[in-house]
Amino acid sequence: MSLILASASPRRRELLSLYTTDFKIVVSDADEYIEKGTPPEDAAKAIAERKAQAVFELYPDDIVIGADTIVVLDDKIFGKPADENDAFNMLKALSGREHFVMTGVCICCKNTKKQFVSKTKVTFNSLTDEEINRYISTGEPFDKAGAYGIQEKGALLIEKIDGDYCNVVGLPISRLAI
Repeated sequence: MSLILASASPRRRELLSLYTTDFKIVVSDADEYIEKGTPPEDAAKAIAERKAQAVFELYPDDIVIGADTIVVLDDKIFGKPADENDAFNMLKALSGREHFVMTGVCICCKNTKKQFVSKTKVTFNSLTDEEINRYISTGEPFDKAGAYGIQEKGALLIEKIDGDYCNVVGLPISRLAI
């Protein structure tokens, strides 16, 4: 029996390697579409389940971990930005405000499926348009929910967090003891 991470995220790979180096990566091709009006926690959980289930169907004798991270402001889900304008609008909306980062996790193995959502409150500094544009010019925002990464230059945007730092990076590793 092998441990499989159903994710292409280098951040999730790095975080899981804190727990064990004995795992492999199998990228899921699961649909990440969420119907409008789906509560954020349900959305994160549903996408994580789809990712894990798609890989588990190929490897039914293994343990598969799927995860999905979203940023939520005023019950609105911020995924990965489509372009610079989208990234700017997300970061402008987050500026000076509290929001939540939610990571849905699904662990599939024989006869068992475990799911949970980890939630961390993040408070952004008040940002000028110039600061936002400078951050966007680094290229960091484009593969990250909410258009920022706390583990990189995006840390400069953040005033404080209340909760699990690893959850904001993309995998609440402390909750994965299997």
